[in-house]
Amino acid sequence: MAQDQGAALDRKKLMGDPIMVTTIVVLIAFLTLFILYPLAILLVDSFVTDQGPSLSVFERVFQMHTFTTAITNTLAVGFLVGISSALVGLLFAYVEVYVRLKTRFMSGLFKVVSMLPVVSPPFVLSLSVIMLFGKAGIITRYALGIYDNNVYGFWGIFLVQTLTFFPVCYMMLKGLLKNIDPSLEEAARDMGASRWKVFTSVTLPLVLPGLGNAFLVTFIESIADFANPMIIGGSYDTLATTIYLQITGAYDKQGAAAMAVVLLSITLVMFVVQKYVLEAKSTATLSGKASRARMLITDRSVTLPLTLLCSALALFVVVMYVCVPFGALFKTWGYDFTLTTKWFVQVFTKYHGLEAFRDSFVLSLIAAPITALLSMIISYLVVKRSFRSKGFIEAVSMLAMAVPGTVLGVGYIRGFAAGVFRTGLLQGLYGSAAILVIVFIVRSLPTGTRSGISALRQIDKSIEESAYDMGADSLTVFRTVTLPLIKDSFLSGLVTAFVRSITAISAIILLVTPQFFLITVQINEFAEKGSYGIACAFASILIVITYGSVLLMNLAIKHFGTSKQTEEA
Repeated sequence: MAQDQGAALDRKKLMGDPIMVTTIVVLIAFLTLFILYPLAILLVDSFVTDQGPSLSVFERVFQMHTFTTAITNTLAVGFLVGISSALVGLLFAYVEVYVRLKTRFMSGLFKVVSMLPVVSPPFVLSLSVIMLFGKAGIITRYALGIYDNNVYGFWGIFLVQTLTFFPVCYMMLKGLLKNIDPSLEEAARDMGASRWKVFTSVTLPLVLPGLGNAFLVTFIESIADFANPMIIGGSYDTLATTIYLQITGAYDKQGAAAMAVVLLSITLVMFVVQKYVLEAKSTATLSGKASRARMLITDRSVTLPLTLLCSALALFVVVMYVCVPFGALFKTWGYDFTLTTKWFVQVFTKYHGLEAFRDSFVLSLIAAPITALLSMIISYLVVKRSFRSKGFIEAVSMLAMAVPGTVLGVGYIRGFAAGVFRTGLLQGLYGSAAILVIVFIVRSLPTGTRSGISALRQIDKSIEESAYDMGADSLTVFRTVTLPLIKDSFLSGLVTAFVRSITAISAIILLVTPQFFLITVQINEFAEKGSYGIACAFASILIVITYGSVLLMNLAIKHFGTSKQTEEA
């Protein structure tokens, strides 16, 4: 009863705050217009024809050999990549949490590998695999003397996506393993169980929901991936690339919309299972923290093979990322290894490099602070406020996480090319810089929102209430009390949004017009042509930009983030 009265009082205070009401209305309008509306238009296009509601578009699409092959390929790759990434991620997490690493180099290497996919363009590993294992590859041609191998296709996509996504699983599972109470495992050891028996009968059952969660996250990422299958897939089509080709090659926008609905349905089902079933089960299984420190494994029969295996994999990933800058410095990869800077020169003198970096940098720089601020506002409303549409704002803002970029791109084409509901309203957005910025914001919003929600849940409500009691309005409280307390999350969200925006490809490749030169689109174009020197030069400069951004973020958090006194308190 008291709780209901408190919620009613909070809603009454909220309705008496015009700034907060306006913010909520604007947010609902933004989320509806730029997330729900494009997806609704895809459904309308798929089910409504000139003759009225019909399933004829789906019937036509399902009869296409290209579609049936693509969906089979997509599910096969997603399933195997999900399993392999989750298992490799579990291996790395187990070694870091349970095994005593001898040197700082090992732990540092693990941190680098976990960060690389986050701050690197999504197709870097595809370029590296081609340059190392292709027909002119360093390993296949020069080290092994193999000339007729074909790295393109299923195994190329499988390798690249596993190496790209396993660090995500590693980061997820590391936190779960740290929260397992060591006394449970030590009790089994005291009863005479071997380490393998303890792992299979105690550790694995406890972490199994988290392992399933990691699998589904990777599965969603894999089937939604566009860049890697586009570069290294060859004739092995996936659903994301088929949707793109259906628009750009067959000019079948309605068929592409139906394909996009199928892909969206798969990712949404997986997202719901992952978010509301496995994630909740994993949290319930491993609630709280370990009661005491874990005794790390020092037995060389265990530590040596595990650390060697993880080190080999981690070094292999690092070598593949380092391979890209070298690809831009050699005269002709695989044939002439004379060092040259001609590819970097050509980037800026012949291939609109300056315009590409300017456009990408400016658009990402505009999108990043807007995304970070919107994320913090949504997080604040979700955690600190009580109103009827709160669930709608949270669900829709997180929905973009489950929407593949290609699907979103098709939705924006169908939704805004002729204006909202074909009325001409907001038609000017299509083909403009504004729609690219909006896509960047929508794609990065879920990451920033999750970070903000986690940070705000640690702040006691009484801190803000004291400011309200002193007469401050909601805007003043948010600006002077809440935002300073979560500025670490804000800065982190700012840089994450910038990095995600400047490395985005799947959502914007269908929306970018010839008046804009974006780095990722240029890399994709030259990689498709086989001009790997130019592609590597573009990618190398992009990697420098993203890594520089992360370093600046770390410096900003160190000097302007939460003080040591606050952290100690």
